[in-house]
Order: sequence, then structure tokens, then C-alpha cells
Amino acid sequence: MHLNSLALVNYKNYEEASLEFTKDINVFIGENGAGKTNLLDAVYYLSYCRSFLNPVDKQSIRIGEKFFVIQGDFDREDKSIGITCAIKEGQKKKIKRNKKEYEKLSDHIGQFPAVVISPYDTNLIAEGSETRRKFIDSIISQFDRHYLDTLIRYNKVLKQRNALLKQFQELRIFDQESIDVWDVQLIELGKIIHEKRTDFLESFIPVFQNYFDAISNKKEVIDISYKSQLQEMDFKEGLEHCKRKDNAVGYSTFGIHKDDLVFLIHDQPIKKFGSQGQQKSFLIALKLAQFDVIRKNLDMRPILLLDDIFDKLDHQRVSHLMKLISDHVFGQVFITDTDEDRIEKVFENIAIERKVFRVNAGKVEKR
Repeated sequence: MHLNSLALVNYKNYEEASLEFTKDINVFIGENGAGKTNLLDAVYYLSYCRSFLNPVDKQSIRIGEKFFVIQGDFDREDKSIGITCAIKEGQKKKIKRNKKEYEKLSDHIGQFPAVVISPYDTNLIAEGSETRRKFIDSIISQFDRHYLDTLIRYNKVLKQRNALLKQFQELRIFDQESIDVWDVQLIELGKIIHEKRTDFLESFIPVFQNYFDAISNKKEVIDISYKSQLQEMDFKEGLEHCKRKDNAVGYSTFGIHKDDLVFLIHDQPIKKFGSQGQQKSFLIALKLAQFDVIRKNLDMRPILLLDDIFDKLDHQRVSHLMKLISDHVFGQVFITDTDEDRIEKVFENIAIERKVFRVNAGKVEKR
């Protein structure tokens, strides 16, 4: 599976752009702020129906305009498939496959997978638990449609339960029968999600550890610890235990929406005890494991997006990535960099077709 072409209208800093790609290595060269990362983001949007840079769609519309359109032509199993993503202010997002609109956006997830490695990955370590939950949820959802549907339903039920709790708080009342209606559904859906997350991490962690060992030459002991309230208390018991607290604060304080991943190095949180280099190795290993797991479960290689990594990584980590590329572990790869000479040196001994584009202030041309 690979992306043959990309066309943009009013996306980020692009008024209009049209590009054709090789199925191997595609490189965007330009100064910081020229729009290189926005091109990777557009490719990512075709895969996930959202930006990896900004969760608010309307903020991706070019300044002064009221809509954006992203079009891409994929080649999968010798078939050409056109995907169109369109956002217009005040209207619902539209995603079309071969000009036919999806009934549900979730039907698109997993069809054209992509994995991005970028400086923004540090958010996985630095930010709160929601960022890490979204990370594992996005991986599982690529190949497990039942999980995605269950997660969507859980979040809808949680939203309704929270709205009811907020109402109780404002009116200074509590109606157990009304809350029970949502609790029954929350418990049923939450247990499924917890079990699937547990099973996923059991298979994911060894893959992640193997990649980390390869990057760091087995210098450190790392792990991922899954923290969930359901490990300490049954879901029904937990909701009962937190009933007064929920009523006081006006939202649900118990459930799988509070799950977290603790990233560990030598049994200590890497956020506090890991060096910058160790954290970079940890994050790259996470993303390579993501690539591997998606590839095995979908039986196709995701598109790999490498954003400004050669400027951020040391020689050892770059060498490891290049070895994987030269060994044809990956399929189609998109890379951004500010230094064309560096790119030439990185790929001078790798016999893989590549296409280089020059990016300047929202304009792109093939070099």
C-alpha cells in the first residue's frame, strides 16, 4: 500500500499544491516554517481523518478561507483508491472513498494506516494520561473494529452520565435509578475495553522492548506499566464507591477513561529519571513497535512519516533507522529536513528510489 499523489486546497499554509510520489522514499526539504510538516500532516489526515498537529479541524483551514480539501490516490493490492477529506466552516466533516461518502468515519480507520515519528512525540511522556490512552487506542482501533466501536459507545455513554451528574450537582439532588441506566452500559463496555487493552499490551511490550534494545544496545532496562482502577476494584463496586464523589464534582471519577501508561526505565518513571537521549530512544521504540504491530495485524506496511528527526537524533539512532530502511523493513517513507546535504549523506549508501521536493512558503516543487 502506498500513496501515489496528494492534492491540497487551503490546507494550513497551502493555497494549492499537487504532488506525485515514489512508492519508496519521498523527502521534503525547506527552512523551518516553510510547510514541510504540514505536508506530512496532510498524508496523516488521509489515514486518520484528523491532524496529528491540531485536533481542531477548522484551525487547519488556511487563514482567510472557509474550507480545506485534501485529496489522495492510494495504490492498494493493485487497485487505485481515491480519498477526499473536506472541511467547511459550520458543516460536518466529509470523508469520501472513490467519491462515495462514508456513513461513519470509523469505517475508514485501518484502511490506509500511517505511523509518524516527530518531535511532538515527547508529548507522550510529558503530557497527561489522555495522550497515552489515545496512543494505544489508536493502534488497537487500526485492526480491531469491535474495539473502536466499543470505545466510541463508551465515550458517548460517559458523556451522558457526566451530563446527568452535572445536572444533579446544579439541582443538588441525586437520582440513583437515572444513573443506573448509564452505569449498566458503562460497566459492560468498560470491561471489554479493559480486557482488550490488557491483552494488547501483553503482546506489544515485548516488541517495544526488542526495538529499544536494538537502538540502545541493551544498555537500559525499560518497561511499560498499565495502570487502571479496574485492577484494584470491580467496575460496579468502583462506581458505587465513587458515587458521592461523582455527585460532588459533577463528573465520573471511576472507569477506564482514567487508565494510564507509566513509562519506566530501571523501574523508575522515565519522565523524571530518563535522560533526553533515553527518552528519545524510548519514543522511537514505541513508534517502531506501533509500525510492527499494525503491519502484522493488517498484513500491510503503514506509511512511515519522519518529521525533522535527523536534526533531533544522534548518529546511533539515525543509523538504526537507516538500517531498517535499507533492509526494506518499511514501505513508503516520507521525510522532512532542513539540510539537503545531510539527506544526501544519509542515503548515499542506500539503494532505494527517492524523490526530493523543495518547500518554500507554502510552495512545493520537485527538485
